[in-house]
Amino acid sequence: MRRGVSCDRWIVGILSLMVLLAGQAYAGHTNDKEPGNSGTKELLDCRYGQPYEKIDGEAVGEAFPSDDLFRPLLADPKQPQFFAIWQRSRLRADNSSFSLGSVAIGENFGFYTRRKGCDGWQVGLLTGVFAQFNLSEKNAALINTDFNVGVPLSWRSGNWSARLRYYHQSSHLGDEFLGSHPEIKPSTFILEEVEGILSYDYRWLRLYGGAAVLVHREPSTIDRTRLQWGFEARAPAMRTRILEPFLDRLVVAPVLSADFKSMEELGWIINTNVLGGLEWSRTGTRRHFRIMATYFHGYNPYGSLYNQKIESIGVGAYFTF
Repeated sequence: MRRGVSCDRWIVGILSLMVLLAGQAYAGHTNDKEPGNSGTKELLDCRYGQPYEKIDGEAVGEAFPSDDLFRPLLADPKQPQFFAIWQRSRLRADNSSFSLGSVAIGENFGFYTRRKGCDGWQVGLLTGVFAQFNLSEKNAALINTDFNVGVPLSWRSGNWSARLRYYHQSSHLGDEFLGSHPEIKPSTFILEEVEGILSYDYRWLRLYGGAAVLVHREPSTIDRTRLQWGFEARAPAMRTRILEPFLDRLVVAPVLSADFKSMEELGWIINTNVLGGLEWSRTGTRRHFRIMATYFHGYNPYGSLYNQKIESIGVGAYFTF
């Protein structure tokens, strides 16, 4: 009798879940349609595409906006976003190589925006966790984890956009990594930085540049300033017929991006991070999925190993929500 009741509960639960998911799918499908029109409604996302033309009317305030006025810096290793990367890395000091796994969980949550179309300003919260694992060691030993939190203020006017942010970072070396490297002593590593980036979009090309200064750092001997610049090239999206009709309205675009950083602490040597691959998205949503080849050359961009020279090449999956 109890098995029958338990089975009935499972059936009711599964059916309820199916109804809920079906209702959400139907709602999402109908919201993408214009009334009386079988075509797909164009969703305004100020981070991507070319929705930057001037719009008549007054600026409107909105709480908890679902997009941003400043597009995330795709190739910036410290941009809070979701990714999982496999790389073959080489330590340039002794020419040793190992397999590196790098994962990140992070997002920009908008609190309030006041804009007219895509022109205006927005304030929010940036959070991110960046972790690296040595996949060549047993149990994929954790090397380092960075915890980032910050307050970004973004702005856009036409093709110009900017981001001013204050953020805090604390870094922690993995216990297994410290155990296998007794020459490295655990220490406090904390950074608090003010950063400004200016960006310009011209058709398929985006250029950006800016600078940052540390307002607090531990250890206190680290020099304060750095420069950053880069580009993103995004070809026009094309309709893909792969797996239709299961992936209806799916579009794909080739993407190439590079980010460069030069820090006073490291003698202004340039760190180079290059990404290239394909980006998939679906008309009527703000979600993007990318498969990208990666190449990095310079000093380690993560944690207290910032003075470690490395070179890496690999492939990763990136997600935007």
